[in-house]
Amino acid sequence: MFENIIAQSAAERLMGDIGAGILAPSMLFYGPAASGKGTTALELGRVLSCEGKGAWNCPCPGCARHKMLLHPDLLMMGRRPFAAEIAASAAVLRREPRHGRILLLRAVRKLLGRFSPALWEGDKDLAKLNPLIQALEDDLEGLEGMPEEGPGEKLGASIIKSALKLEAEGIAEFIPISQIRRAGYWGHLAPAGLRKLLVIESADRMREEALNSLLKILEEPPERLTIVLCTSRREGILPTLLSRLRPYHFMRRDAPAEGELIRRVFRDKPAAPAETPSSALPASGLEGYLDSFLPVSRDTLYPLAAFFVSSVALSTLEGFRRRGIGILPEELASLGKHCAPIADSAGLGRPAADNKAIIEKVLAGAQNFQARSLLSTFLALVLVLVSECLRPLAMGSLRIACLGIWKKHVDAAAAAGSLNQSPALTLDRLVSGLKRDLVEAGA
Repeated sequence: MFENIIAQSAAERLMGDIGAGILAPSMLFYGPAASGKGTTALELGRVLSCEGKGAWNCPCPGCARHKMLLHPDLLMMGRRPFAAEIAASAAVLRREPRHGRILLLRAVRKLLGRFSPALWEGDKDLAKLNPLIQALEDDLEGLEGMPEEGPGEKLGASIIKSALKLEAEGIAEFIPISQIRRAGYWGHLAPAGLRKLLVIESADRMREEALNSLLKILEEPPERLTIVLCTSRREGILPTLLSRLRPYHFMRRDAPAEGELIRRVFRDKPAAPAETPSSALPASGLEGYLDSFLPVSRDTLYPLAAFFVSSVALSTLEGFRRRGIGILPEELASLGKHCAPIADSAGLGRPAADNKAIIEKVLAGAQNFQARSLLSTFLALVLVLVSECLRPLAMGSLRIACLGIWKKHVDAAAAAGSLNQSPALTLDRLVSGLKRDLVEAGA
């Protein structure tokens, strides 16, 4: 039971609660990214459906279906780093086909599980995604039939290509209220086995109407349904929800434990620590390891975000000059002074003032954000840089307004880029909105 969860006391607490018969119907798993929250939630579902004693090697049908993420009593929703995990698993497939096949099957099914008919029934947008879903399912069928020592390079590449596109086009930034409602209906249906499990990852990414719908489910949860919310931002969960969830804290593992996890799961060695001036980037460990398989690394996105921030600051200052405002805000000058050298040292050159030039350079450096998570990471780094730049300045109304403007527009860009809006259009609206509001705030 929970044998595959390394160096997390939360798993030990869960075992104790299960053994004592006091497991809560609704739980919150919170802690840093890549700390095992989602994996533990899936393992909990297997344990609760197990017809034996919950050991990982249990041969019962319920355990077999949960291990392959095919159990009808499992429903998953919300965002996670699909592309990175799928790409890392495909790399294992090339090195060790037998082990890599299982990893890749599970990684892809975590993505495909977000498109369960239970969540999308009657949704017209599903028809647009069906060709990608079918392509992935066909590839998984080929993967299952592949000889144990057979080559997997071509199949792995096909899976990665389809998965990147499906994640980009089908996984929303915010969990839709329609899917929360459908999940509630699904939870009231009788389970096929012993108990149902609803896993909601990135649970802080819900708007008010979806939160209210979830609250109704938590207030009167179905008798044979277990609900697990996962988040890296406990503070992003409303107090009314927190009061109905039993919390389990997942800690950031130390370097030896992270290395052991990478060796055991991915049969590989940890990536070398990244040399970066920002605490926002993982220097090592599982998160850094998975990031290394993305088309663009965080170490590449960081100077691109610095170029973006310094260019918006420069362009906004030009707006002040055109209005004839002689006293330029210290806040904007600080953004340029801090970020421009970071971008220049990465070979991106001086900041640009023209919207088109800013956007083209960012898109080229980020390979058009072909992996969905890359745009979210880029936007998060933009906010981190802005915060780092403004923190040394004295607290004042303009500093507060500046931070608020950046957060408002970056959050709006994250939401707009969630589905069917191109990265180019998302960035264009972001730049225009930032420049307009920053000029008005400082005028």
